Amino acid sequence: MLKRIDIVGNPNVGVFILATDDVAIAPYNLLDDKVDILKEALEVDVFKSSIAGSNLIGSLSVANSNGIVVSPHALDKEIKLLEDLGLNVAKIPGNYTAVGNIVACNDNGAIVSPFLEDEAINVLESTLDVDVQPSSMIGSDIIGSLITVTNKGFLIGSEATESEVDFACETFGVDGNIGTVGHGISLVGACCLANSHGAIAAKESTGPEMARLENSLGFLDDF
Repeated sequence: MLKRIDIVGNPNVGVFILATDDVAIAPYNLLDDKVDILKEALEVDVFKSSIAGSNLIGSLSVANSNGIVVSPHALDKEIKLLEDLGLNVAKIPGNYTAVGNIVACNDNGAIVSPFLEDEAINVLESTLDVDVQPSSMIGSDIIGSLITVTNKGFLIGSEATESEVDFACETFGVDGNIGTVGHGISLVGACCLANSHGAIAAKESTGPEMARLENSLGFLDDF
């Protein structure tokens, strides 16, 4: 199911919330009615937490069905909460705290910013159990902000070239397409979150944008 919400007037829903096929992690201040929307659209239980004391859950973590990698500044109590949910948790080493902004992954593969060091790549590979491909996309290093990807499909910002779309298809093992959300925003990873069951996009997303999102994430194949 596809839904549109904002977070206190902010379109960056993917910055605040993390979702996999099994669970969603949302900030403590997310209103109950929006938690209910997450549960309905994504068909998962929603748990509230912080990462490194921040409500920017989606920016400070990245996850798939195999594990979750979080900011190196994540607190012990936050790690315990995630582990209590049955998640395999690791902190990314180095100085880059916004791991969700620089990594896009599903259960088949990951594309990461090319400036990540080998130690960080090794942690991502071992925790998420995927091959990691360092690469810029659309002339940018903020890979996680540019792509929304699930185990069924992906949407990448509208400026992506055909070769970049092909590279993402090969890495993620699923088909996808270019597009925008939030009435023309190309940072689809920042303004959208999704799993294999559904997606949440910025409230101002237009009908054509939602249709492109639905098609790119493979939901039309269910009918």
